[in-house]
Amino acid sequence: QVQLVESGGGLVQAGGSLRLSCAASGSNFDIRTMAWYRQAPGRQRELVARIFSGGTTNYADSVKGRFTISRDNAANTVYLQMNSLKPEDTAVYYCTVVTSAVRQYWGQGTQVTVSS
Repeated sequence: QVQLVESGGGLVQAGGSLRLSCAASGSNFDIRTMAWYRQAPGRQRELVARIFSGGTTNYADSVKGRFTISRDNAANTVYLQMNSLKPEDTAVYYCTVVTSAVRQYWGQGTQVTVSS
């Protein structure tokens, strides 16, 4: 079993920055893929960014050039640096990981609100 704890959300003005963190803990797990999703009110949850164990990254077109995903494998932590934030980035952001046993775990979510 893997537990994920997210932090770093909050309220920021448009053009500002936030850094989200997600730390994984548990026993006997080997994390392969780490990712951030988001869900705005009335919308489906969508992939924001993903990073594979080898370091390859994917980004949603809407955040390319503004957001950066990174990971610290020793600390089992994934980060999302969000710059040039826009009101449309307002959502609950969820961390998720996939282990080598092909099991997926989700965090509880952290609110990001960008004011115009």
